[in-house]
Amino acid sequence: MSMAKRTDPQSPAPHTADSHDLIRVHGARVNNLKDVSIEIPKRRLTVFTGVSGSGKSSLVFGTIAAESQRLINETYSAFVQGFMPTLARPEVDVLDGLTTVITVDQQRLGADPRSTVGTATDANAMLRILFSRLGKPYIGSPQAFSFNVASVQASGAFKVDRGADRTKTVKRTFTRTGGMCTRCEGRGTVSDIDLTQLYDDSKSLSEGAFTIPGWKSDSFWTVRVYAESGLLDPDKPIRKFTKKEMQDFLYREPTKVKVEGVNLTYEGLIPKIQKSFLSKDKEALQPHIREFVERAVTFTTCPDCEGSRLSAEARSSKIEKLSIADTCAMQISDLAEWVRGLDDPSVAPLLAALQRTLDSFVEIGLGYLSLDRPSGTLSGGEAQRVKMIRHLGSALTDVTYVFDEPTIGLHPHDIQRMNDLLLRLRDKGNTVLVVEHKPQTIAIADHVVDLGPGAGAAGGTVCFEGTVEGLRAGDTVTGRHLDDRAAVKDTVRSPTGALEIRGASAHNLQGVDIDIPLGVLTVVTGVAGSGKSSLVHGSVPAGADVVSVDQGAIRGSRRSNPATYTGLLDPIRKAFAKANGVKPALFSPNSEGACPTCNGAGVIYTDLAMMAGVATTCEECEGKRFQASVLDYRFGGRDISEVLAMSVTEAEEFFGAGEARTPAAHRILERLADVGLGYLSLGQPLTTLSGGERQRLKLATHMADKGGVYVLDEPTTGLHLADVEQLLGLLDRLVDSGKSVIVVEHHQAVMAHADWIIDLGPGAGHDGGRIVFEGTPAALVAARSTLTGEHLAAYVGS
Repeated sequence: MSMAKRTDPQSPAPHTADSHDLIRVHGARVNNLKDVSIEIPKRRLTVFTGVSGSGKSSLVFGTIAAESQRLINETYSAFVQGFMPTLARPEVDVLDGLTTVITVDQQRLGADPRSTVGTATDANAMLRILFSRLGKPYIGSPQAFSFNVASVQASGAFKVDRGADRTKTVKRTFTRTGGMCTRCEGRGTVSDIDLTQLYDDSKSLSEGAFTIPGWKSDSFWTVRVYAESGLLDPDKPIRKFTKKEMQDFLYREPTKVKVEGVNLTYEGLIPKIQKSFLSKDKEALQPHIREFVERAVTFTTCPDCEGSRLSAEARSSKIEKLSIADTCAMQISDLAEWVRGLDDPSVAPLLAALQRTLDSFVEIGLGYLSLDRPSGTLSGGEAQRVKMIRHLGSALTDVTYVFDEPTIGLHPHDIQRMNDLLLRLRDKGNTVLVVEHKPQTIAIADHVVDLGPGAGAAGGTVCFEGTVEGLRAGDTVTGRHLDDRAAVKDTVRSPTGALEIRGASAHNLQGVDIDIPLGVLTVVTGVAGSGKSSLVHGSVPAGADVVSVDQGAIRGSRRSNPATYTGLLDPIRKAFAKANGVKPALFSPNSEGACPTCNGAGVIYTDLAMMAGVATTCEECEGKRFQASVLDYRFGGRDISEVLAMSVTEAEEFFGAGEARTPAAHRILERLADVGLGYLSLGQPLTTLSGGERQRLKLATHMADKGGVYVLDEPTTGLHLADVEQLLGLLDRLVDSGKSVIVVEHHQAVMAHADWIIDLGPGAGHDGGRIVFEGTPAALVAARSTLTGEHLAAYVGS
């Protein structure tokens, strides 16, 4: 019977379950998407391309990933959902064939001062267990090795009710051994505050003595609570305070006081500053606040724990002569070798798991990091690769992995390794969706979706779906530029001077001496972790007149927009106020002119407890954010809400000539157009901008700075192939206007366009930190003596 069945020429009908091999999206309208309908093959690698702002992230993250997450959350009970973030359903008609989505994006890892590479992954937790089992002398459980757990002791008595009026008093003593250094509270650094930066002691509180940003003299919660607390004389200069008044002013414990009949908490100035400014990571602060903190606060390595964050007891317990602090300070590739050498059957499963995690770091190209590296100092690309680690050894299959430009911050040499990892995830039977600009990664796609044709309102449609060969032959912006190759310059500019760096030893730099030429376009390159940022950001001498535009995230709420961030709104508000004879504050949606119903947000957010929250357009102002009376004031024939709805290109024309001519606003708009942000609307919330858009917005704000040397950290981040040419033109204009431009970059088109190249390496971590080449791009191509030289030569086709 079985033989007859086997030779039966009719093949069995396919199982119904095997027919669901597509993710179908129909009618997607998130952000700028214009009723997008596509079908994405499952268990394949699909790459989404298109110019920056064309709608790639809106489709992949805002539609597919968001709906998958929402549907998974709905499978939990209402009780559990009450503890979870609420998610609204994306604007899309049909989403079919979704699987569980695992998002690996570029959001920076938590910038909490206590977060390190080791705590962000599970490596620290496993090391703590390892030391609590094998460390000599034994000092306690795993939390005895944690710098986030303080040692505490408590004792007391409590009564136990035994019924029938009988009670028994029981005495208890409680101890918990933690590994936190008591001096720096597990932060590794201690801070000292310069009081002269907080206030002018020749003035009294009522004369506005405070010099702290945001502390206005009429602020109820800050200045007035000191002046009207009854504890201090508001009319006496601070330098004339008695010893008790000074103690109350600077160090008093939180005390309830009444100000104008309102109960408020009075707290000494030093603890208040520590809570409001110093409890946050310095890198996460707004620029003007960070500048204040850097002036007012000096951070030095904690003398007790020498920056290790751990108590002396935690450092005293050792395995093979190494403490947990020593292992966390080691380069991860070295730590992996050390763990491989440990052999103890009692912790064999733990050693195997730790070994896998550390090997994943090395495999993904992050072996040069150490576990004690603060997670806030990782670049966007490094943070994304750290998040990948927990998925590499996963036994899950048939899930959808979503990556946001995974090659950011990677040298061409490292991109091949990343490509192999993406293919490995696909080959395990997963659907892999990648938003990407690099031709090297687009080339390995099974399926390509190209969005465009432009950015912002000019984008949001699917221009092409199909294979890489089809994209290459197709007439789309991406297809036309896919094989673009920049040629090495025939002639290069001559330097006008040099920026001298001597004995640079920040991080892994090995006593580097170099003269960076000025007056030209200099590109600093090398594999990830070779020491580029350490050289350019960490070793430039102080007072060198340098304007640094790094990859730090822009901080901004949904109320922030390009107009507020760049300072453009100030001259616009003043122009409206002058033309109408009213106050400038009326033209701010965050101040007096705000619509009272939505408080100037334009939308009303309704929290529905465990169900998805809903944002509805405010009916009072119809999303315009201003009071109706403010919209009666016009300037150049437009009201303020119409101006904020303009794109940068429209506004540049509007404020450039005619009755609305405003030179101060026009200058800022010109700079925004120069960096390729002409399509952004002035009032678009910063939270909706992509990573590349944010960095270029930051560059535009710095272009007016007086500095003569510009340091840019991978300005091609998030840039489409077609936009790189425009960026090169901008860099040329900066150099031709007399500026010196130093760019940390991996993009071969930027390298080829440079006047001078400095190549660091030869490897990453302690295998790098040396200059392996300096000279013109043509000389680097001719020599082919470094990894960069080989890749650049292959790129320019010589």
